[in-house]
Amino acid sequence: MVQWAIELSEFDLRYETRTAIKAQCLTDFVAEYAREPEDVSTAWELYVDGSSNKIRSGAGIILVNQEGTQIEVSLKFEFPVSNNQAEYEALIAGLKLAEEVGASKVVVFSDSQVVTSQINRE
Repeated sequence: MVQWAIELSEFDLRYETRTAIKAQCLTDFVAEYAREPEDVSTAWELYVDGSSNKIRSGAGIILVNQEGTQIEVSLKFEFPVSNNQAEYEALIAGLKLAEEVGASKVVVFSDSQVVTSQINRE
């Protein structure tokens, strides 16, 4: 450490010891992780789309938080469904994904009028 201090002295840097590092680490940890759940929770955006035809059916899900983190999932259904059922299955799978990442607020975007009307209680 002394050798480094000598080599770095030409750059006008000073070495200062830090006291009570354990207490500072504990304080930093508590400040970072001991927040109220409302402070940490942010609204996630959930984009869902389901589709079905005679051969196969599936769904696409995109979950995005306010920081820009994006989770993309595509599903292939192994059971026969109608197009509306595929939309509902996509919504259910998307809400389960949002629950797994700990989202407490979710704004859902869907191109299905049946799904969005039911969610909005219209």
